[in-house]
Amino acid sequence: MEFNTLFAEWLWSFSLKNSFLDWEIIFFSKYLPYILILSFLGFLLAEHGRRRRLFIFIEAALAILVSRGLVTEGIRFFHHVARPFEVWQVIPLVPETLGNSFPSGHATFYFALATVLFLRNRKWGIWFFIFAIINGFARIAAGVHWPMDVVGGAAIGIASAGIIHLLLRRSSEELMLSDMPSASPREVESDLPAQEKNTL
Repeated sequence: MEFNTLFAEWLWSFSLKNSFLDWEIIFFSKYLPYILILSFLGFLLAEHGRRRRLFIFIEAALAILVSRGLVTEGIRFFHHVARPFEVWQVIPLVPETLGNSFPSGHATFYFALATVLFLRNRKWGIWFFIFAIINGFARIAAGVHWPMDVVGGAAIGIASAGIIHLLLRRSSEELMLSDMPSASPREVESDLPAQEKNTL
């Protein structure tokens, strides 16, 4: 696809021109993912209820396993796509294995994680989507992915996380109810209408 190639070449044209810009591309493509993982763990720790935290972790793990471990690797097994730096015969800004360009494993992983968060907490989810997009652009600029690799990975990650969420919805609702603190007899009595109180 011509746009796929032209857009990748345009982003790559910003590389190897300025050391500070190269550092930014390397940071966002290589190190930002570690910050996102730590942020996700921080989100879990801030959640109320041990079982709720465990459930969100399991949902995220399943979404990543399906999207990154099964779908992505399955597509790569049958559909080989050379990475941009292989085609252009250049050295990428970040080290990467040969081949297996489509779909982007990073995009699949972090868009799945962003979707899980978005379905639990929109504010956190939106920020994760923004940083997942930044990571995708940075990896294109680093010469290790085509734009359609990132788009395909994002679609797989979002779809997988959405399906897992739907499959686990009933268990999630039951968990939320079980995590609600039980009301004390005094609280129950205070919620009763005045007429009912007089009959007690």
